[in-house]
Amino acid sequence: MKKRDEILSLFPDGLKGRMKPVLEDVEHLNEIRLGVNRPCRIIREGCEYFLSQDGTCLTQGNNAWLTSDREIESIVNQMCSYSLYAFENELRQGFLTVQGGHRIGFAGKVILNTDGSVRNFSCIRFLNIRISHEILGMADPVLPYLFQQGELWNTLIISPPGCGKTTLLRDLIRQVSDGTDTRQGQQVSVVDERSEIAGSYQGIPQNQVGIRTDVLDACPKTEGMMLLVRSMTPQVIAVDEIGSKEDLAALQRIAVCGTGVLATMHGYSLKDVEDKLGKSKSLFGRFLLLTFKDRKRSVRIYDGEKHLLQETVL
Repeated sequence: MKKRDEILSLFPDGLKGRMKPVLEDVEHLNEIRLGVNRPCRIIREGCEYFLSQDGTCLTQGNNAWLTSDREIESIVNQMCSYSLYAFENELRQGFLTVQGGHRIGFAGKVILNTDGSVRNFSCIRFLNIRISHEILGMADPVLPYLFQQGELWNTLIISPPGCGKTTLLRDLIRQVSDGTDTRQGQQVSVVDERSEIAGSYQGIPQNQVGIRTDVLDACPKTEGMMLLVRSMTPQVIAVDEIGSKEDLAALQRIAVCGTGVLATMHGYSLKDVEDKLGKSKSLFGRFLLLTFKDRKRSVRIYDGEKHLLQETVL
């Protein structure tokens, strides 16, 4: 199924015609945001547009399509194949991954358990459809700097939200796993807590993550990392968006086992993440700092001593 059709299938028949013009340029589409009595917003290459009733993208929201509660309800039912109960666990987490690896985030009114944790939604009023994009070869410019005598440096990708760190991580995983004519592929295990790396649908990766890659989908990072080290004997562990003390402690234990690490972290500078990492900063031999400005994505490559090795456009 083409990406355009994957996204279009999320909408009921009555709304498909309105969405078709937007999806003609699906490769540059980042998000579709909908909310009750709110204009439908389209995020394309980091720029915001508003969708009209006839599917035209507008720069102002004055004449935009205001989504009704019934329309939101019909979209949710379509996404869940008219069986909300079957997707209860996913809804409780606040997001759902669908075929193609696309992710739908939910907000609205929740129902709490007695311990204060979220049990379910009583009503969903806001949706964020995040379109999954693979950029095969994105890691090509950085890969030569991540190996020394065939050994992978523990690598941390740093960027603000929306700059492509998960996309870069995914392609690094694929290339480390597959190998090349001159470099043997490695056994990689991915803890995909939010289903954003592999984009698994019913446990099967929808994105290309390499022939030697195992994926643990929808599992908390800390628990998942240790589980995979015990069960799958990986040469490399890959995780997205580390940050908690528990995450860092697990990574330290993994490093002691001799397992390599590929990870990402939210941040705007090396100094920003140094404060978050604390003593764990010595774990990494390479830092990749991503930025996205004027529709251009660039990366700075630093060694473990924070010396700049290279800066390049991705």
